[in-house]
Amino acid sequence: MSEVSEAIEKAHEGEHGEFFNKRIALVIAILALFLSFSETLGKSAQNEATSANIEASDLWAFFQAKTIRMTQVRTAAEELAVAAQNAGDTATKAAMLNQIAAWRETAARFDSEPSTREGRKELTARAKEAEDARDLSMAKYHHYELASAAFQVGIVLASAAVITGMVGLAWFGGALGIAGVALLAFGLFAPHAVPLLSTL
Repeated sequence: MSEVSEAIEKAHEGEHGEFFNKRIALVIAILALFLSFSETLGKSAQNEATSANIEASDLWAFFQAKTIRMTQVRTAAEELAVAAQNAGDTATKAAMLNQIAAWRETAARFDSEPSTREGRKELTARAKEAEDARDLSMAKYHHYELASAAFQVGIVLASAAVITGMVGLAWFGGALGIAGVALLAFGLFAPHAVPLLSTL
């Protein structure tokens, strides 16, 4: 009789182990799904940050070029203004004054040109917008990277639970998965809500 009861007990243990392993496999699958989301979003945010950083760098370089050209034109206008004061011929003086006015107009256009958004003031605003976009993407990226780490460690712990049969590892892996989902949500909807995470 004891052999029969032992066989029944082992059968129940086997069913329980199989049920436990199926549940852990489901947890691992869910963690892997969210890991793929966080990795995809992280790569996208990283690419956006790189593109915005390049755009900001290009705009600041354009700003510097405009500044140099504006300074050259203003300097030329000032030099010609001094020369115009000593010009004896009225026609020459008038031509010099016309050239001074043209150069000053060009310098003013280099400083601000709203129609093309390529004046120094407009370039500054555009560069700052690109920097803001870069910073936002980097904040998102940091959240996604931390979420990916949480999902990866959760998968490892859940896998270890299958091998060892320790339920606590599965629970801890699931808790890390929940933390990863929270980090993923912060990255999507409020990347600057936790300042420490957005500056890592």
